[in-house]
Amino acid sequence: MSAVDLHGIIPPLVSPFTSDEQPDADALRAEVRHHLDLGVHGICVTGSTGDGQMLSVDDSVAFAAAAAAEADGRVPVIAGIIQDSTREVIRYGKAIAATGVDALQVTPVHYLFQPDADTTVDYYRRIAEATGLPVLIYNVIPYALIPATTVARTLNEIPQVIGVKQSGGNIHQLADLLYLNPPGGKVFTAVDDLLYPSYLIGAEGAISATLTVVPELCLRQWDAVQRGDHALARELHNKLLPVWRAIDGPNMTLRIKAALAMQGRDGGHGLSPQTPVSDGERETIRAALLEAGVKLAD
Repeated sequence: MSAVDLHGIIPPLVSPFTSDEQPDADALRAEVRHHLDLGVHGICVTGSTGDGQMLSVDDSVAFAAAAAAEADGRVPVIAGIIQDSTREVIRYGKAIAATGVDALQVTPVHYLFQPDADTTVDYYRRIAEATGLPVLIYNVIPYALIPATTVARTLNEIPQVIGVKQSGGNIHQLADLLYLNPPGGKVFTAVDDLLYPSYLIGAEGAISATLTVVPELCLRQWDAVQRGDHALARELHNKLLPVWRAIDGPNMTLRIKAALAMQGRDGGHGLSPQTPVSDGERETIRAALLEAGVKLAD
């Protein structure tokens, strides 16, 4: 298993579909190019921003292959898997591994009653061993949240599990993980409204939806924090916050695609039965982007 260096700004891209709900690899490759040209530190596909829970194996493979081919080794490419059993995650993972991606991002299972700590550790061990790829824990499911102590144990006991993306709006869980400082892996934030504080308390970077919508601003903020320019980092926080508030919601991936379209970027169509973006939501997104100083195409 080759080493993979994950850090910094890693946008989780949308999954563009054609009007007849087929993967649009060309649109995805264009989005990968857009982010690479800006200088992002990695790319993530088929996560929750990419409707990972709705994707077939063939969809996942198509998007992962397109991203890996376009990135062509310039930055690490992570592919997400959101499935409900160890067996299904391994089935997806083996297929995705053949595309040339560098790592997998795997949620816990979605059923209501979560596994205990031993079973959770075994879940990630089996996935890593079966797929042969480094694994990032995607700790996002509110009713199946993996406790910080179990995350740290998984990172420390399984060398192939190289980090955790802490999501779900839980800065407290992120703080606990950073306090534990597990030597076995890195801690990334996906707490979109608190990216700046996340960096201050030690997050190694971010993998979150706001990065996909306004990568330029997120890169500027990350760089400002790295050089200690906290006045600029706070200013950018106040620009990013309304953008996140505008895209956050039950139909978030379609809101994100609307935000991309306003910038002249092609996020493609969504999958049924996602709720279409309303006129009011569209105006809220437009206003937030303009307030943040983002140049719009329409």
